Amino acid sequence: MDGGTEIGWEPHQIALLGGGPPGAVTVALVALHLLGAVETGPRRTLCATGPEPEGLGPFEGTVLDCLHEPLTARELVRHPDVRLALALTRIPLAEHGLLGHPRLRPTRGARRHVEFRRERHPLPAVRHGLTDEDTLLAVSLHGDAALRLLLPRFALRAGLTAPGAPADGVRFSLGRGRFPRWRDEYEDSVPGDGGGGTGHGDHAGGGPGGGGPD
Repeated sequence: MDGGTEIGWEPHQIALLGGGPPGAVTVALVALHLLGAVETGPRRTLCATGPEPEGLGPFEGTVLDCLHEPLTARELVRHPDVRLALALTRIPLAEHGLLGHPRLRPTRGARRHVEFRRERHPLPAVRHGLTDEDTLLAVSLHGDAALRLLLPRFALRAGLTAPGAPADGVRFSLGRGRFPRWRDEYEDSVPGDGGGGTGHGDHAGGGPGGGGPD
């Protein structure tokens, strides 16, 4: 894999187009895990740990800010600051014609493009030799299947995947069962709802780097 930057999208943006808010939050959590910025706790909660990594992008930074108190991944998706960050993330995607009005759902062209990238970058056969960028791109394109292969322990402890046999198809399950229809989350989080933001929310995007063990 040669990274999400080849198409001008960050991994969490790719995941947002292919898997909705659960996908974007999942990728952000994986990025923070690879940077050593979050740790898992009881009952599938996550919490920020240590100083904030340098060069953190606005979406990942907002997620990290929310984790100064323990939250589950599902709670993060519904957090007001994350919903605002998702709305801001959608703005450039909509401006490039990747989200259709009035409900900001991925357009047919956006879905085709994500599928093309998924075919071009199939799920890696092994974990060995992958960079953090490779890992993030794989998760953004392949969801649970990539998590089970590349980050199985973290994904299970963090409630990103559920125990048992993997489901067919590409999905971001955030634990047991399917997440309630992510299209509804798109409709609920459009700009103009108000609510508080963080210092990260209105900066330009940036890609995470570094590494961390599963």
